[in-house]
Amino acid sequence: MIPDSSENAERSAIRRLFSARLPAIDAAAARAEWLEIVEARHQLWHNVSSPKAELIRGFFNVVNLEIVKRIRPSSVFDFRNASVGNLFITGYFATDYLGAVPSLTHASARLFTGSLESAIYLLSTVCEVPSSVAVLPAINTNFSHHICAILDEGTVIPGQNMISHPLAQPSDTTISSNSAALPDAGRDTLTRPSFLSTQDVYGTTRREVEYADAVEDANLPGSLPTLRKQYIDFNKAQNGEDDLPGRISRIYYINPYGQEIRPAANSKILTALSEAKAIIYSVGSLYTSIIPSLVLRGVGDAIAAAGASTKVLILNGARDRESGPSRNPLEGLDFIQAIAKACKGSQSATGEAQSSPLRTFVTHLIYLEGHGVPLVDRQALLGLGIEPVKVYGRKSDGGGCRYDDQALTQALAFCIRGGKQSITEKSRSRRNTLES
Repeated sequence: MIPDSSENAERSAIRRLFSARLPAIDAAAARAEWLEIVEARHQLWHNVSSPKAELIRGFFNVVNLEIVKRIRPSSVFDFRNASVGNLFITGYFATDYLGAVPSLTHASARLFTGSLESAIYLLSTVCEVPSSVAVLPAINTNFSHHICAILDEGTVIPGQNMISHPLAQPSDTTISSNSAALPDAGRDTLTRPSFLSTQDVYGTTRREVEYADAVEDANLPGSLPTLRKQYIDFNKAQNGEDDLPGRISRIYYINPYGQEIRPAANSKILTALSEAKAIIYSVGSLYTSIIPSLVLRGVGDAIAAAGASTKVLILNGARDRESGPSRNPLEGLDFIQAIAKACKGSQSATGEAQSSPLRTFVTHLIYLEGHGVPLVDRQALLGLGIEPVKVYGRKSDGGGCRYDDQALTQALAFCIRGGKQSITEKSRSRRNTLES
């Protein structure tokens, strides 16, 4: 969201600073680079004025002090692959991403203000994010929230990382299905849910569980080991070995003990949705990026009641682990049905899907065509009253396709204006053509 302009050297420098990541391989190098940033000796500070640099450094010092305070012999913060901007605004890396000191759940701006929204406001002000852009947290909270997935064949997978990009597991570790398939000896209702085997605790080996339990002053007693695991080294690219056993059928929130909870959405989100002229579901992981915001209590009602006549889904340009398995990948209509199911579930007190047409939640689908891209059945969508809009993109080096910025902008304008915009001869080139 930070503007990048050659006319404002300081703003561009701040963008580079907050976009930077520490080294991903060498922990010592990552820590050394972090200290250079904290001490303002790193080249990333070039072109940042002294007043603004000292303001930013103040918050880096807060999070650095918190890290030092919480170090124990059994737990040392691992800076590898850390995002500098995320270390400024929030410390969720500690448990959910970096696998550092698990008890560090608030950092820098949030430690200072005690409010996520205040931290976002501060970052927006420091970085000169345009006033026309409002960044609203879906859940306004200072606590970590976790999601859980149920697959269509019964497998239960807790934690975003285990769903979207699990670490490589030892050969003797598997993900357990429901308890009916397990012998009685594999159940221990006093310490963990009944569908966990003795060999595997939510994808975590006994050795890893013992290691997690040994971390001092960090974990809630009895909390799920998989939510405490370190997730630094991972690869989000989909391949046959990383396939899920089946399609994801449901996403829901859990507390640290694995019990389902139903958090309410931020009231500002509900107001923004209900007053929006257009709602866009952007590119992102379907089940760990988009749907977790839709299953929050009240979101489905707000979207259904929105005065917006246009609700656009921008379909991903490549398949990932969540849109698999590769033997039965999701298609465009499956994405829409998953979004509608999540919205319908958030409308009821029990989370059970209500009866509403798909067009209540998605009116247009923007998509690409090419190898590795989710397939789209145009006639099926048109029969449901959903307008498919094809955009020409370009092949991506990592597989699949990438949207062309100008073509995507034109497609969004086309959808929001009800398909009434004029398309010039220049825009009919392969680079920018859209098909509706």
